[in-house]
Amino acid sequence: MSTPPTAPAPTGSSTRPYLIRALHDWCTDNGFTPYVAVFVDASVQVPQEYVKNNEIVLNVGFEATSGLKLGNDFIEFKARFGGAAREIVVPVDHVIAIYARENGQGMAFPVPTEPTSAGPAAGMPVAESSVPRGAHLTLTDTSTAPGDDAPSEPPEPPAGGRPSLKRIK
Repeated sequence: MSTPPTAPAPTGSSTRPYLIRALHDWCTDNGFTPYVAVFVDASVQVPQEYVKNNEIVLNVGFEATSGLKLGNDFIEFKARFGGAAREIVVPVDHVIAIYARENGQGMAFPVPTEPTSAGPAAGMPVAESSVPRGAHLTLTDTSTAPGDDAPSEPPEPPAGGRPSLKRIK
């Protein structure tokens, strides 16, 4: 008696949008300000003057946004930058971290390594990541200064460079 061949296990949809929504809810429920760090290429619609090293950090709290939609494919909202309202559209797979501004707790995700359908913007290389796809990281840097109420301005980078990440298995 032979066993029939088995089909590969279905992979299902990405967990990233669900984790982003869950951490956004956690931040909101606990009175924290949710921030997302985004890898920027041609498929991301953000104010380019705030992009540094192909990344931007956005305040996605309800007080700083209008019409916030945390969808499975895109995060969309309107926010003010330098007094001007801007439409923001971020593919969910370009979110590289979501965390609470006040204490740095949150989760980081691998940087996209494949070009999107729109392709990278001219002069903006696609980042290579040493983090394997699917690995979940948590932010361990808590040096972000609380009390800064500029709703849509990116935070000042902490002294000593980028936040450190710790792999959680």
